[in-house]
Amino acid sequence: MLLGLHCSIGGGFSNAFREAEALGVDTFQIFTKNQRQWKEKIIHKEESIKFLDYFNTSNVKVVFSHASYLINLASNDHIIRKSSIHALTKEVLRCHDLHFPFTILHPGAGKELSKQESIKNVATALKMVFHATGNIRVKILLENTAGQGSSIGSRFEQIRQIMHEVGSPRLGICFDTCHAFAAGYDIRTKTGLESTIDDLDRIVGLKNLCAIHLNDSKGELGSHLDRHEHIGRGKLGIVPFQQIMNSFQHIPKIIETKKEGKMDAVNLSILRGLIE
Repeated sequence: MLLGLHCSIGGGFSNAFREAEALGVDTFQIFTKNQRQWKEKIIHKEESIKFLDYFNTSNVKVVFSHASYLINLASNDHIIRKSSIHALTKEVLRCHDLHFPFTILHPGAGKELSKQESIKNVATALKMVFHATGNIRVKILLENTAGQGSSIGSRFEQIRQIMHEVGSPRLGICFDTCHAFAAGYDIRTKTGLESTIDDLDRIVGLKNLCAIHLNDSKGELGSHLDRHEHIGRGKLGIVPFQQIMNSFQHIPKIIETKKEGKMDAVNLSILRGLIE
């Protein structure tokens, strides 16, 4: 099925596997470090072996990391930019040590910069990260954004330009339903979602789609509000989730909604019930 959620590693990596087992999921996403601090975490060999043991004895098929929200490759601030490149490099190395195939990244925001200048900054920074990590096969998945403020990545054309300028097979994409809707892609209906997916395929290429974030939206269409809602309780309704669950069973799908009571189990149950 390749359906899961964002899990906590509070108390150690084993906690994420316990959460995954309790909810019966076969994929999940984690932060490999405190995502609101620049301080890096070192993965020791013993920890890597232990994680691989958990993985090999679980029903989990693939694990993703989500890169720190502090990372902003589009920034024109020298210190932030340098710190971001360093942090993403370390994230890729941690993923390698833990045998993760992917890390998911928000491209960033250029503030006073033009969109083109921001895109150029992101592409240049990604090239530096790939150079620094050599032959490591970990892919960086660019996540489409809601378009809030000066962020880039809300339009598929921006993601395509980044990928074209970097020109690396180690770049892929993660499609977020809430972000797409908030950015102006009306995916509430079958035809609307199909049109959006057709655009994604034509502009970026579905061959590059490696993950999907399944989140309903608190904000209206084109609101640029990055606020996730539980499945079926936001502005998207059920239709797009039904289409995705049946058309993209081979793509790992991750829920990123707020941890509230038993809502993780409820969201998973709703999505599982949509499979025809």
